[in-house]
Amino acid sequence: MEFYDQVKERLIRYAKVDTHSDRSSQTFPTTSNQFDLARMLADEMREIGISEVYLDEKTFYTYGCIPSNLPEGEGRTIGFITHIDTAPDASGKDVKPWVLNHYDGGDILLNKEKSIVMTTEEFPNLLQYVGQDLILTDGTTLLGGDDKAGIAAVMTMAEYLLKHPEVAHGKISIAFTPDEESNGLAEFLDFQRFGSPIAYTLDGDHLGYYIDNTFYASGAALSVHGLSVHTGTAKGIMRNAADIAVEFQQMLPALEKPQYTSGKEGFYHVTGCVADCENARVDLLIRDFDLEKFEARNAFIRSCAQKLAEKYGKENIHLDLREQYRNLNEVVSKVPFMIDYLKKAIQECGLTPKTEPFRGGTDGSSLSFRGIPCPNLSAGYENAHGRFEYVPIQSMVKNVEILLKLCETYAKD
Repeated sequence: MEFYDQVKERLIRYAKVDTHSDRSSQTFPTTSNQFDLARMLADEMREIGISEVYLDEKTFYTYGCIPSNLPEGEGRTIGFITHIDTAPDASGKDVKPWVLNHYDGGDILLNKEKSIVMTTEEFPNLLQYVGQDLILTDGTTLLGGDDKAGIAAVMTMAEYLLKHPEVAHGKISIAFTPDEESNGLAEFLDFQRFGSPIAYTLDGDHLGYYIDNTFYASGAALSVHGLSVHTGTAKGIMRNAADIAVEFQQMLPALEKPQYTSGKEGFYHVTGCVADCENARVDLLIRDFDLEKFEARNAFIRSCAQKLAEKYGKENIHLDLREQYRNLNEVVSKVPFMIDYLKKAIQECGLTPKTEPFRGGTDGSSLSFRGIPCPNLSAGYENAHGRFEYVPIQSMVKNVEILLKLCETYAKD
């Protein structure tokens, strides 16, 4: 199978590099270890012949391009973006990837010593890949297929095009970005250096899926200043910040939480609460697909804070509410050829294109509103952000084929 060995070798090699990001970090990039993979990729890009390779040693962004081989003025420029960091939800240190050939449909023993088993009862998506070859972990770390499977596909596509100059294509821009898992949103992508007016991120699970519809997203932090006195003399004096934090959370609609919503339903999600009598802080996510409903949710949170301020004093209640990203469909729907071409490429590779509202955001959510329309193609990994993550090798192979078909389609435009 063409591309099989290349994508397998690349993912295994990339997975062994610890590139976890850190959502609590106040620095950018959030972890220094991401540079190890960025440097490896820059070296590899030069080795296979990618042009204009540049590694920004301050931001860890890595850039390169494949020049057009078409007559001047023909074909569109296309860009591909994948991220180098892995989620901090599970360890990314000392990853031990291994290959299970010809998966037979049963439970998979990941770690005999620790009796770690991935069962089809808990992970029924395994049954979609009977007969295929899976890259797995030993059950103590994540794999990092999110998004190193995407990187492997992009690099393999690039290597093929550079070895086959007879394949017509326009200019292809490539960027590898840090901190996607820590809400980096490709904030420091250099548009001029990237050099493409449109792009696709290659991320997400399930082969053949694409994303052109994401959440609108805000983040809120409610800070409460309390007043602590001895409990024996507290009546009429104490103002318990912890109690006020709980009161705020009880104002939120009980059923509008992630665990009770699906599809295009929005939600409020408390991500953290740190509280004592003197001080409290509640961190909150606000999500919706519909702009009007999203704005209403933001207004509701402001009204909750206002009510608490009226009750406990405006000097004791502070709300910091900020927009994080927007629904990329607002922008991508205005360039319909991007999805038309993507669906065509998926179909020509023997798959049925599938999409559904993505209950999250992508780097493309930010990039689309900053000037680069950027839908997403699935990278084909499964069970991301956890110890039972795996990647079917055949899915990566198919993604290389899809990327090549996409480049071919843009060359004819």
